[in-house]
Amino acid sequence: MAETNRMDIASLHLRVLRETESDALSDLEPSFYRDLSEFVGGLKKQEYDGVENKIKDALIDMAEQLTSLLLSTRLEKISKSPDASAGRLLDEEKFILDSQEEQRERTEMIISATVNGKSKFLESLAYGHKTKRVTVRILKDADELTGVDMQRYGPFKAEDIATIPYDNAQALITKGAATRVRLED
Repeated sequence: MAETNRMDIASLHLRVLRETESDALSDLEPSFYRDLSEFVGGLKKQEYDGVENKIKDALIDMAEQLTSLLLSTRLEKISKSPDASAGRLLDEEKFILDSQEEQRERTEMIISATVNGKSKFLESLAYGHKTKRVTVRILKDADELTGVDMQRYGPFKAEDIATIPYDNAQALITKGAATRVRLED
């Protein structure tokens, strides 16, 4: 009979200790982060009063700190030896590393275009990024705005969801009038 991978603060602590005490990437269950999410989610749903509520909050904070330490330790190990440990990475960790690879590719693209005199290509990249549409949740009422793409957007009410050009979204975010919403496929 298969053993269930019950998550609790003690088992999380043990996994973090095992990870930090070894130079090699340790094996984790493929569902580790999902199991941990269910554990913390279950804690957050619990309603307590007084001291019990403080204990619950401390456990949630501890789980967050331990998770952060575990993840950063694992990613640091893989950055030092990318080929040796790739098979032990969990899907969530691969998701993070995928974005780092994309960043390296973009950096190489900019360097190559710069040193090869491809200023029109760089101009095109810059314009494409400024006008790339992002989704934001409006936090404060905002007047109509003209986007960097010369289109009109708004007016907006608090809690509206809008898809607007990147530069305009960043301006609203900087003013505290919006927050970025990440829509997953």
